[in-house]
Amino acid sequence: MRLSDAERQDALDALEEHVRTGRLDLDEFGTRSAKVSAARMASDLEPLFTDLPSPRPSALLPLPPMPGVAQASAKNEAQPSKWLTASAVPIAAAVAIALFFFTRGTFIVFLLPLAVALIMSRRR
Repeated sequence: MRLSDAERQDALDALEEHVRTGRLDLDEFGTRSAKVSAARMASDLEPLFTDLPSPRPSALLPLPPMPGVAQASAKNEAQPSKWLTASAVPIAAAVAIALFFFTRGTFIVFLLPLAVALIMSRRR
């Protein structure tokens, strides 16, 4: 992912904190800050912070899960397979037609596809 100016500044701030705490000397800070300023991708920052503890630039921190993603995956697990959902009503219609002929004209069997459609819509 490409870095923004704010992310580069965040990385420079993190390096400054490491200088203040004595983890980096001024020469090393100068070298690393020049590389941060020239960095274009988040992966360019990784080698500059591998030997340093927190604070780390936000570009190197793992992204938090998006709010709707965990809920959406839970919904997908609870739903029946797409094939079953897409084919349940046509299968019920075919079964209703077969039952109509086998039961010698009982029209109530045509409520079967309607019932299946209602059940499948509730499951979604």
